[in-house]
Amino acid sequence: MEAWNYRQLQRFPTERLESQEVVLTVPASFDASARELTVEAARAAGIEHLTLLEEPQAAFYAWIHTHPDWRKQVEVGDVVLVCDVGGGTTDFTLIAVGEEAGNLVLERIAVGDHILLGGDNMDLALAHYLQQKFARQGIRLDFGQFRQLTQACRQAKEKLFADPERPAHPITILGRGSRVIGGTLTSELTQAELRQLLLDGFFPAVDFEAEPQATATVGLQELGLPYAADAAITRHLASFLRRHQTALAERRRQGQRPATAFPTALLVNGGVFKARVLVERLVDVLNSWAQSLGAKPPRLLSGTDLDLAVARGAACYGMVRRGRGIRIRGGTARAYYIGVAVNLPAVPGMPPPVKAVCVVPFGMEEGTEADVPGQEFGLVVGVPVRFRFFGSSTRRKDTLGTVLEDWGEDELQELDALEVTLQAPGLEGRLVPVRLHSHVTAVGTLELWCLGREPQHRWKLEFQVRERQ
Repeated sequence: MEAWNYRQLQRFPTERLESQEVVLTVPASFDASARELTVEAARAAGIEHLTLLEEPQAAFYAWIHTHPDWRKQVEVGDVVLVCDVGGGTTDFTLIAVGEEAGNLVLERIAVGDHILLGGDNMDLALAHYLQQKFARQGIRLDFGQFRQLTQACRQAKEKLFADPERPAHPITILGRGSRVIGGTLTSELTQAELRQLLLDGFFPAVDFEAEPQATATVGLQELGLPYAADAAITRHLASFLRRHQTALAERRRQGQRPATAFPTALLVNGGVFKARVLVERLVDVLNSWAQSLGAKPPRLLSGTDLDLAVARGAACYGMVRRGRGIRIRGGTARAYYIGVAVNLPAVPGMPPPVKAVCVVPFGMEEGTEADVPGQEFGLVVGVPVRFRFFGSSTRRKDTLGTVLEDWGEDELQELDALEVTLQAPGLEGRLVPVRLHSHVTAVGTLELWCLGREPQHRWKLEFQVRERQ
């Protein structure tokens, strides 16, 4: 903040960053909890006027900006797959091209899971490979040297991908203690090793039915980020496309020609795809899947600067918010539900069954709120209670208030439960009749209110939307 103001105020004395409208980009797979934390961090830094934008959408806005004739490059019924692989995350998004009143419209129709997998994993894979080469020579690297090796592998990766004709790149690691220079270690990473490790390890040629592989679970684990167990990005992509084939089929049928449930175009984003060989491998895999499904190979949309696409797209989105340009419709990327215990006679040893009530339908727009229609519910107040939440990226037609009595494991995923005591002096342990009210804020965070018959009976539930591990 201070660095920005120091540089910019020399030219624009009145334009302090905290007084401007700021667009912050986040992974498309960020759930409402992650978005809320992002907003809290921004406000802690002094930024109050902010909007969140999904990074794959930002990349698509940048593509539109750099192609004034973009309307000639897409048509009604097209579905663009945005594959965004950065340093630490992999994001998949589907954007459909439709038509209203003779004009093209764009809508984000699907978002992938939050996959912690990217270029950093590739650097580590190369470093572990070279560490084994050193070990075969009887050389053991300490923690500091391994960090050096990882950084050297990143540089070697970039150099070798930038120049496919270069056969190898040298690797140098400083020695330890008093032998910093004299104990320097050297090796090299060859072009063949690089391609074998990264192409086969991260972009293997797999079938369309491939599933991400799960590793055996160790009983005791360190607490930390939920890193992807399978490094194969193409397996994660196959799973994503299969999961959203219904949405793909619906959108593709809007076109004028017979269609198959498969993307018609591909837009890549993220520093990983600065390596042309990785783009070519991804295109080859997608083409093989299209052939197996009887679909046309998706065409590659190009022409954006992978280093600047997200930043430029965010700036373009700022102009779109002022009415200059086409807006990608989106809303929530998932539907959310709250569990309601069914009122039945008690059965020994059997907990009451739970229904799932849709409180946020798929695609509910930011800045909107609504009462959940249907019956009132009994809210237990004044004592510790547990609320169960569910999410779904596939149940796209459920409306606000839809009640599910049964569902498959692949339809709804249970999220972290909320254990709380809702304060209500004098009503401890009683059931208070309430109706539910949902609010998707302007920055994409979720609020669920329980509203009683009396004006003072209002309770806000902090929506827990992280999938339960």
